[in-house]
Amino acid sequence: MGLSLGLMAGCSDSPDVPKTATGSLEQLAAKAKCAPEIATDAAELRQANCTTPDGRYVLATFATDRGQREWINGAKDYGGTYLVGRKWVAVGEDKVVTALRGRLGGTVEAGSQHHSGSSGSGGSEPGHSGHHAS
Repeated sequence: MGLSLGLMAGCSDSPDVPKTATGSLEQLAAKAKCAPEIATDAAELRQANCTTPDGRYVLATFATDRGQREWINGAKDYGGTYLVGRKWVAVGEDKVVTALRGRLGGTVEAGSQHHSGSSGSGGSEPGHSGHHAS
């Protein structure tokens, strides 16, 4: 038992990161200290906007692991930082996700650089408002 505890301790990036949270959208929001504003409420995906003193982010829960991965893969094209847990994800600016990880645990994944779009114009085309929370 002592050996497995030692190995588990070595897997954490930081002693301040808790075990990855689980639960419904509302349960995760409560752990994150957010009053969720539900934006999508469907069988496969529930999504809410959250605002905390750390900043704004989107919290989403998924019915399946596959649905979650497909959503993340598509969303990463828009940039941002992703905090990923089992069947949930939180998306926001790096500093917001870092603070959130201290409450929810999870793994951080980075989206594509916003200016590296395939249009070749660097994201400055007319009508391009960006995808960052303001």
